[in-house]
Amino acid sequence: MADKAPRKFKVIKWVLGILLFIALSLVGASWYISVKFKPLIKAELKELVQKSTNGLYSVDFSEIHTNFITGSATISDVKIIPDTNVFKLLIAAKKAPNNLYYIRLKELAIKKFHPFTIYFNKKVDVDLLLFDKPDITMVNKHFDFNDNRPPRPRVSPYDYIKKMFKSLRVEVVDFRNARFKYVNNNGPVADVDSVANISITLKDWLIDSLSAQDKTRLYLLKDINVNVVNYAYATPDSMYHINVNQLDFTASSGKVNIKEFGLVPRYSEADFAKVAGYARDRFNIQLNNISLDGLDLPAYIRKRELIASQMTITDGSVNVFNNNTFPKLVKDKTGRFPHQLLQQLNAQLTIKKINLSNIDVSYAEFDKKSLQRGKINFQGTSGVITNTTNGEKIKAVNPIMQADLVSYVMGQGKLNINFKFYLTSPIGAFDYKGAITGLDGRKLNQIVKPLGMVQVNKGDIKSLAFDIKANQDVAKGKVDFKFNDLSVALLKKQEGKQRLVKKGLLSILANALVLYSDNPTADGKYTSAPINFKREPTASFFSFIWKTLFQGVKYSVGVTPQKEAEIKAQVAKFEKMKDDRDERRRRRQIRIEQKEQQQRRR
Repeated sequence: MADKAPRKFKVIKWVLGILLFIALSLVGASWYISVKFKPLIKAELKELVQKSTNGLYSVDFSEIHTNFITGSATISDVKIIPDTNVFKLLIAAKKAPNNLYYIRLKELAIKKFHPFTIYFNKKVDVDLLLFDKPDITMVNKHFDFNDNRPPRPRVSPYDYIKKMFKSLRVEVVDFRNARFKYVNNNGPVADVDSVANISITLKDWLIDSLSAQDKTRLYLLKDINVNVVNYAYATPDSMYHINVNQLDFTASSGKVNIKEFGLVPRYSEADFAKVAGYARDRFNIQLNNISLDGLDLPAYIRKRELIASQMTITDGSVNVFNNNTFPKLVKDKTGRFPHQLLQQLNAQLTIKKINLSNIDVSYAEFDKKSLQRGKINFQGTSGVITNTTNGEKIKAVNPIMQADLVSYVMGQGKLNINFKFYLTSPIGAFDYKGAITGLDGRKLNQIVKPLGMVQVNKGDIKSLAFDIKANQDVAKGKVDFKFNDLSVALLKKQEGKQRLVKKGLLSILANALVLYSDNPTADGKYTSAPINFKREPTASFFSFIWKTLFQGVKYSVGVTPQKEAEIKAQVAKFEKMKDDRDERRRRRQIRIEQKEQQQRRR
């Protein structure tokens, strides 16, 4: 038994020694092969990039390290740079791509390239190509000869590798935590945008005898995934930040998901107009759960065109505030309605259908007369917008963009509204029709008291229906306003007081002599308001809509131009009576004082 233990120990030592020898031999062989073939690999890589891109791109790097045991390699200080002279020749030959790429990174890692498969089967199979923290610049210049070109190479890259390999496959190409800069050279001045913390994963990149014609592949790839985390961008006017939290895109499904999108003002409500220097709408937009389906990635890559089948936005808010104590910017806003601005975009935008769900919209204004803040809100806005486009071919088939929306005014009155925008109209024609039903008039005091100096004491709004045809200059149509038991009080700002106070006698006159308390009246008389409203050139789209409807409301409650003249006459008469009364009081006081003086003299 004592002799057997040393024998076993000797066997184990021999086995370990042999294994160590094999390991050292493999390491040595790997090192020898690496050193021996490193210049060859370096030269072949550079030649492969040159040939496969027709000389458009060259690759340069400082060092390459290989390990044939693990099938891995790293390439240091990598630069992939286009040759602008070759690019000019390709333009002349009408073979140039729309995009040029400049790529720089500290290290490129190649994981598991299976050297024995390369040697025995002439197939290059790589599990992972990792670009860690690369700096990528894409320069876009659209060429008409690339229109309608499929997302596949003109000449199969297989022609450049077939003498050496049967195929070249990379399972995953991973651009991790990249900094991406986009340069748009399609205008008179280059437009530059950039984003950091972007990750791009390219799946199953294949070059073989059939892959270039495989219609299930996009640029030789089976799929592309893009992920952006916490993207922030300052708008050119420095008044806002655009924030995107968690964007994910998958090319095979053409679907984009955005967890949160925000247009966030950089200044508070109190400071925004002060910094701008004039009364300017301050937007605060927060949208959640945004999805985009059927995105055409080749169209976006070629010409930065955003073409998609459907967009869905679920939950969010759009808040607008204006401080009109500051001077207004006098600017002609003709031709700047939403559908007109859509047509003025440099690139094509087409979204066939936009679904909205549970969006809260509000408008608030600080008034220079009342020195108070008025606000109106539309809660739970939902609906569908169709044919949002500026594409000429699409407009030739269907020139109308339509929006069907449902909302709740002040969280109570149901608003149904339909817009039709005529996209090819030279004068920005559009129609809108709808109705507000079931609203307690007192709910409107949040906006009519501060901004209109009117208080609704009571009033039951049965229906406010409208049907308007308009363009950038004029609106025509009708408003039908049905209400019961309407009573209002006229207000004024009194020096030294924070709250507005009532104009007692004028309020009585307005209710008794001017305003209808019911429409239709008890005897069945109904007032329908015809609309013929001319827009001022400085008025915005939403101001135009509001003032048009307000004209109809005024007519329906009895405030016609003739009645306004009567009100002014009554006010003038009342002011004269008040002045006469004050004058009589003054004279009476003088007489009293004179009598008192005469009595003292006696």
